[in-house]
Amino acid sequence: MKQDRRRLANQTMAYVLAGGRGSRLKEMTDIRAKPAVYFGGKTRIVDFALSNAVNSGIRRIGVATQYKAHSLIRHLQRGWSFFRAERNESLDILPASQQLDEDNWYKGTADAVTQNINILRGYGPKYILVLAGDHIYKQDYSLMIEQHVQSGAKVTVGCIEVPREEAKGFGVMDVDDTDKILSFVEKPTDPPSMPGDPDMSLASMGIYVFEAEYLYDLLHADAVSETSSHDFGKDIIPAIVAEGGAMAHPFSRSCVMSGLEDKPYWRDVGTIDAYWQANIDLTDFKPGLDIYATDWPIWTYSELTPPAKFIHNEEGRRGQAVSSMVSGGCIISGSSLYQCLLFTGVKTHSYSQLERVVALPYCEVGRRAYLKNVVVDRGVKIPPGLIVGEDPELDAKRFRRTEGGVCLITQAMIEKLDL
Repeated sequence: MKQDRRRLANQTMAYVLAGGRGSRLKEMTDIRAKPAVYFGGKTRIVDFALSNAVNSGIRRIGVATQYKAHSLIRHLQRGWSFFRAERNESLDILPASQQLDEDNWYKGTADAVTQNINILRGYGPKYILVLAGDHIYKQDYSLMIEQHVQSGAKVTVGCIEVPREEAKGFGVMDVDDTDKILSFVEKPTDPPSMPGDPDMSLASMGIYVFEAEYLYDLLHADAVSETSSHDFGKDIIPAIVAEGGAMAHPFSRSCVMSGLEDKPYWRDVGTIDAYWQANIDLTDFKPGLDIYATDWPIWTYSELTPPAKFIHNEEGRRGQAVSSMVSGGCIISGSSLYQCLLFTGVKTHSYSQLERVVALPYCEVGRRAYLKNVVVDRGVKIPPGLIVGEDPELDAKRFRRTEGGVCLITQAMIEKLDL
């Protein structure tokens, strides 16, 4: 059975939609697309979808880029250049490039595939797996492809099981006990429940499996429709559901778990609060997502850095970290960390204190600074003595403070301070 799944994976091309800005992340996406945002100490968000594809046996991948794509493209070139054409492997970066007409931008998620049909056809895949490039999870896609083939569905939609109350913010599937999708409702006030579980609903993950030729025909018809918004969630999927050809694939059936996790893990880190929490959660004694499991690695571009270093051992000036993750190239100089996640090359100076801080690469924290519940963007230099996390009103005037009490700090915000 596993061999059959591998064969199906070899016949599949993954198409990752990675062009979105992610505006709810505010200043974090001023210079980068959401899929290129750093996550987990070493990786970027897009690495999870790409790693899932590779680990599932899919070795032909296209990545559609659009919004401020430079850092994303650079990351893909540096970290995902190991594909070999002689082994029928490929990773194509597909920016909006006037494939069909002179309109330079992708009009919607479906149009992002339509504009590149000729490129996809050149590889001759039998199946197309459409993926969102901006979620955190581990999944064996070959199980979903196998279900698609066995069911004979026109499309199979990946779905995450969520409590009904939380499902109001998603596109929700009403399914029968055979997984056939009866209706698709966008952000319903009264979400339909799962068969046999009245407290849970199935929400779309933005993951779809199609037979390639069927998808091409569908997209060509959609492209000439004047009433379509050329989007999978708004146009393509609802139309197939109405024809009775859509099947749901619950995430729990193909979620990859190492044994450390208590339940399937999937996160949309699309807000500052959600992003901060998902990163901080990784520092837990028993985190909801095991990124240390070697049987399902998260591939990425890894910089060559020296080991992290902790120096000074005096009362009040001791380099130490408790319940924290500290990446290579970091120097913790006479400062204390508690429940922090530090990316590559972060430096903290004497007498500074960090509590529940997510610090992106190459930040520097000055002497006697105190940071609590903070996300520090890449390369920010925190001035000596700065205090964040004690005075909500002052924090809100200086930085981007969320309803959850998390502060996002960028270098532009630091430069505006009157210190």
